[in-house]
Amino acid sequence: MPRPAADLHVLRLCSVFEPPEARRRAGPGALPGELDSRAARFDPIGGMQNHTATLTRCLDSQGVRQTVVTARLAGPRGTTPLGRAARVHRTGLPLPRLRQLWALAGLSAVLRAGRQAPVDVVHAHQGEDLATLLLGRLAARVHRCPLVVTLHCSVGHTLTGRGPRVRLLRALGGWVERGALRRADAVVVLTTRTAAAVRDDGVPADRVSTIPSGFDPALFAGSPADVFPGVARPRIGYVGRLAPQKSPGTLVEAFGRMREEAALVVVGDGPDRALVHRLAATSPAAGRITLAGFVEHARVPAVLGSLDVLVLPSAYEEMGSVLTEAMAAGLPVVASRVGGIPEVVRHGDTGLLVPPGDADALAAALDEVAGDPALRARLAAGARARAVHYSWPALAARVADVYDRVLGVPAVEQAAA
Repeated sequence: MPRPAADLHVLRLCSVFEPPEARRRAGPGALPGELDSRAARFDPIGGMQNHTATLTRCLDSQGVRQTVVTARLAGPRGTTPLGRAARVHRTGLPLPRLRQLWALAGLSAVLRAGRQAPVDVVHAHQGEDLATLLLGRLAARVHRCPLVVTLHCSVGHTLTGRGPRVRLLRALGGWVERGALRRADAVVVLTTRTAAAVRDDGVPADRVSTIPSGFDPALFAGSPADVFPGVARPRIGYVGRLAPQKSPGTLVEAFGRMREEAALVVVGDGPDRALVHRLAATSPAAGRITLAGFVEHARVPAVLGSLDVLVLPSAYEEMGSVLTEAMAAGLPVVASRVGGIPEVVRHGDTGLLVPPGDADALAAALDEVAGDPALRARLAAGARARAVHYSWPALAARVADVYDRVLGVPAVEQAAA
């Protein structure tokens, strides 16, 4: 007899997850909020990490039992509790070039997951990590239960670039991705663009659900104090990983080409940290650039509330969860017209869209919003109105509905649960 969502045991597999605590660099020369070099190389904080952690918390509050198996990345190996009933197993080797080996190390945790309670659903979260799909298929077979896959970044349809790693991922990864998604009992995508792509790849339409990333309303309650009291306005901000995918260097270059007087605040850490610092130091607007380093996710609402514009200059992007958080904070957004971003940021309504990698076009858009307070106010109002569609508790309930559907729980029973 199928069990309702509140009695579920979900085995969640993800190569990245919110770390137990931020790993900060200490000592002479350390910047505020700077991660240590190992943590920065591993990109331990980003949208997928926050997505998987917030979804786990929301479902935990709804009474869903969850076992999370994830990579240790630069943090310690071990098992920690999360919420009332979730357990997070961090495993693998702290080797940046062999990070996919976490899946092999996680096999024992996957096999043990059903000892205390049978696993009802395996939910694999795939970014650019093909090992998660293979581990998910194995886990579903071992526990004889349905497999749900959330596609955070389609290596076959979203990943772009010219390097050998990208070419290998698109060729081999696209093949692995297509095969795994066709065999999954349900596929969750973040945007309608990706939904159409996976349907074209042969995934039946009735197995595909579009459920975006969102924001936690509890984090955005109240009016936080100004995080950057010494920084002049208007403030243009970047919040996220300093990584090639996000192209933060393009923003620093564009800021140096602006005609309007403004301040730039860069919040985040990652493998492009040295590049961003070098570009900032040599920028003609160096005196108006603040490099704030990494901040805990719980502080992001206060950071966003202290800005006037958010910029996401990604080279490629499935969706960009910081966009929904920016809209919840009432921020107009300037972002690249790539991937699923146009589904979140409506040009002229909630923000402005520019071609990826075009520093001149980005500078022109920033000049437009920085020099026009009325435009910023109109875009901010549009952003707040659109944010209501991205509340995490409601999105998590939709994920629970997917679990019920693959288990064959009738709609009337779902309502009663």
